[in-house]
Amino acid sequence: MTLPGWLAPVVEASSTITVHELTRFMPPADADPRRSAVLMVFADRDGDVTGPDDLAHRGELILTERNHHMRSHPGQVSFPGGSLDPGETAVEAALREAWEEIGLDPAEVEVFGELPELWLPPSNNAVTPVLGYWRDRSDVHIASPAEVHEIHHVAIADLLDPDNRIQVRHPSGWLGPGFLIGPDHDVILWGFTAGIIARLFSYLGWAEDWAEQPGGARVRDLPDHMLQGVPQNPRQAAPNTDLEE
Repeated sequence: MTLPGWLAPVVEASSTITVHELTRFMPPADADPRRSAVLMVFADRDGDVTGPDDLAHRGELILTERNHHMRSHPGQVSFPGGSLDPGETAVEAALREAWEEIGLDPAEVEVFGELPELWLPPSNNAVTPVLGYWRDRSDVHIASPAEVHEIHHVAIADLLDPDNRIQVRHPSGWLGPGFLIGPDHDVILWGFTAGIIARLFSYLGWAEDWAEQPGGARVRDLPDHMLQGVPQNPRQAAPNTDLEE
């Protein structure tokens, strides 16, 4: 396996990070959860390297913005992914879903690890984040318009920039970590996906303490298009709710 040097900390983390460093929830023995997988795919990004100590700035993550008219979680930003089909492994499901949603050829992705399975109690859903490197890049596109509104190539440098870190407020008053992404930094990344990114980057030592920036953490309310069909109690808003709810 040949991976770029800037990914080395992520590769190591995939074998050392524990579920307790990502969430306080673990499925009980009698839960019989519905199992899903998401593809957390990293890719090289040209033009962002400022020096040998700036390795995290070499990469980007591929995220999808859900169709704004979906009945569940409209407009929510997430990793490609979905439920495991009978007989599938988490890796097989994550790669299949990425192909079906954004036309990402599985042959171009080098899977190098998995994060611990994360349990979302409201939906009894157990999600395995599969880690991959987009080694042989070609084009991706919206292969499933019914599911995907936009594909976002998000620089890790932008995710680490305190100017793009926010707290997201649900109408119930729940607060969780979030990021501003997109060309104009006006798309809110929140919930389950934001939680994975925030906690993994903190574990890697990449993240700044955004809550201690001048003025503290900025709070943003969810836009109206993300609230269609969302229960007022965020504990019922699974699967894409924060890991610490």
